[in-house]
Amino acid sequence: MQLLDTAPPDRHTLWEDVHGILIGTTLVALSIQFLRATDLFTGQIAGLALVLSYPTGWPFGAIFFLLNLPFYLLAVRQLGWRFTLKSFAAVLLMSAMTDLMPLVMTVTLPPWLAAPLFGVLAGLGLLSLFRHGATLGGVGIVGLWLQDTRGIKAGHVQLGFDLCVFAGALFLFAPAQVGWSLLGSVILNAVILINHRRDRYIARS
Repeated sequence: MQLLDTAPPDRHTLWEDVHGILIGTTLVALSIQFLRATDLFTGQIAGLALVLSYPTGWPFGAIFFLLNLPFYLLAVRQLGWRFTLKSFAAVLLMSAMTDLMPLVMTVTLPPWLAAPLFGVLAGLGLLSLFRHGATLGGVGIVGLWLQDTRGIKAGHVQLGFDLCVFAGALFLFAPAQVGWSLLGSVILNAVILINHRRDRYIARS
């Protein structure tokens, strides 16, 4: 018999979800400015969008949004409409804010500072999204689908994609840029690994 009974977890309200998604997308959009200011990049679909935006000059937000579109079909089938709509809203907000922020702010940082700041801010932003039942789409959705249908771990899928992005970037970026970018990605994943624990976080979305 437990001395203290733990109340069942409450779901987030609509307002709490809106609040959490706005905070999460703002933090991630801000973290992208640190990468763009120093010509660094990251993994996942965001990294691929950055790698494509540098040589082409196309807006990062537009590329990121378009690259994510095919993944929503999988999201609806695998994770449901609630998750898909929240993630679609998060991607739309983050894409818009990422391209609008340079109009009102200028970031000047050395790569050795931009990389860890990106990792911390992006990690905190993604944590906020995860805890409110949303994500920034892309490879994570494919990873969940392959994990459920083929038994391939989602983490391995994301790692494999990141390795491909960084390998391709070696042909476009200086080794130092790749190294700093890798540091930022490692810090981002460490923030999520340490803090994203379903057995410790009670509230649900």
